Amino acid sequence: MSELPEKPALSKLFRLQWEEAQDNYVLLYPEGMVKLNTSAAEILKRCDGQRDIAAIVNDLETTFSTTGLQSDVEDFMRTAQERGWIR
Repeated sequence: MSELPEKPALSKLFRLQWEEAQDNYVLLYPEGMVKLNTSAAEILKRCDGQRDIAAIVNDLETTFSTTGLQSDVEDFMRTAQERGWIR
């Protein structure tokens, strides 16, 4: 299994945006669209190429007043990387 990017960023093939018709965040790409659940959208919004995974987890835990998100975020990042959403 490949390592996660040090500072994940959304792949240039995808665009994250709020889709009013879907009432949800989506990832747009040339062949279509992926409707995201709230957790996925919140993680991807923070994949700006400036923050490492620890900073993303810290921001999520602070924003949502919770702890213990590290493994869930890393699991999602692996899936996102496998699907080519992040680099």
